[in-house]
Amino acid sequence: MKKIFLILSIISLTVVTHSCERDITSLNEDPKHPTVVPSGLLVASAQQELISQLLTANVNNNISRFFTQQWAQTTYIDESNYDMVTRPIPRNHYNRMMASSSATVHSPGVLSALRDAKTFLQNENISAVQKNNNIAIIELISVYTWANLVDTYGDVPYFGTLKAVPDNPGASEIPYDDAKTIYMDLIKRIDDANAMINTSELGYSADLYYQGNMSKWQKMANSLKFKLAVTISDVEPALAKTYAEAAYNAGLFVDKADNFGLAAFPSGLFANPVYQELIQSGRNDFIPSDILVNYMNSTSDPRRGRWFTKVNNQYVGGVYGAQNPFFSYSHMTSTKTDDFGEDSGYRLITENSQGYLLDFTEITFLRAEAAARGFSVGGTAASLYADAIKASMTEYGIADTAANAFITANPFNASNWKQSIGFQAWVAMFNKGFQAWNFARRLDQPMFDNPADSSVDGVPVRMKYSDQEYLLNKDNVTAAAQKIGGDQVTTKVFWDVF
Repeated sequence: MKKIFLILSIISLTVVTHSCERDITSLNEDPKHPTVVPSGLLVASAQQELISQLLTANVNNNISRFFTQQWAQTTYIDESNYDMVTRPIPRNHYNRMMASSSATVHSPGVLSALRDAKTFLQNENISAVQKNNNIAIIELISVYTWANLVDTYGDVPYFGTLKAVPDNPGASEIPYDDAKTIYMDLIKRIDDANAMINTSELGYSADLYYQGNMSKWQKMANSLKFKLAVTISDVEPALAKTYAEAAYNAGLFVDKADNFGLAAFPSGLFANPVYQELIQSGRNDFIPSDILVNYMNSTSDPRRGRWFTKVNNQYVGGVYGAQNPFFSYSHMTSTKTDDFGEDSGYRLITENSQGYLLDFTEITFLRAEAAARGFSVGGTAASLYADAIKASMTEYGIADTAANAFITANPFNASNWKQSIGFQAWVAMFNKGFQAWNFARRLDQPMFDNPADSSVDGVPVRMKYSDQEYLLNKDNVTAAAQKIGGDQVTTKVFWDVF
């Protein structure tokens, strides 16, 4: 933990702070005399920005929890009605994950930090083995980030992007690449990165997630490949089977200790981002939705006592898409005095709560799905369904006896496996917005109703392109929108075929 604090202190002084949104792409503003920054600090900066953006509940940046209708709002309900224009959410997510296409518009992009890290790494005096390990780390974080961009928008600028420099403003006009082609290249990049890993030496000591443990990174590579393989199951079933089985045989996550992310956030500016928005802000903007709570009530889900408070001895979710008086409904358990959960004062949201971007629970649900599709991944769909639920229960401290009773009462339905896995994965991915969204879109379970006051024609299955792209990269983004069938939130990404 002390190492994390040291790294973040150096980052805040030398590279980027989230509050002022200084862009690390400015490191390239003098291509003849670039500022030299240790590449490990840039990697740590990218990891910080990635996990902060994907986990935050800030409605300016990430409303994925509303795409799966797990959270509801209290006073301000624009975002739960899918207004992404008043607050330019697609722009903000795109810029934080990648960086603006423009050389002159600055943003703290994850991928631009990794690009610069790879450049500076080439001249660092370390062993060839460690250099390869570090390149593999950069590549695997990059692939994870690119996959999120494709899953979010569909076609995006890929092969020609991240090349903009101040003396070449023409580089802001970057063609959009086919999403499926990008996915195939990402899987190849995972294999190439995995081949570079040597577990006999460490990678970056500044690595916030695994502290340079290359055995952990190897499992992450296999698990990420497995996730991408299962994701394309409906559009490329044969390839998906081949890739998924290869990844499984190479070794996936086996328990929580393998998870990709942070077992505990540090404090201060880098506290858990959900804690920052729900507790530290002093605001009362979010509550669990009736859609989620009612379903969990119907199955007597023991995780309710770990996640929610009670109202008049009942779990009560707020009406999705409507205004909800905060104190009339259950709350997510927090450090507030009155917000004790029923289960031994458990806290879901604390300053140091865990935050994972890819975890054992998600991978086990993906294995259950893969088995249901006929892939050979070390178990039957029914057994892996039970394992996945138990993994989620364990993640939140539910005893095995309670988990087993829940599984018995809610058995796997082989004739409607998408419903069984879809609903339980949706619950298990609570507070993991993008992960839950991918399951719901691919399995079409649960199916959500568009709120009565929605700003769009349907519950989003993608985000629209950044409005900034229509100013800086107009011809290319317009062509991309036409190719995918229209720049609408109801236009499906390539793997979402049903």
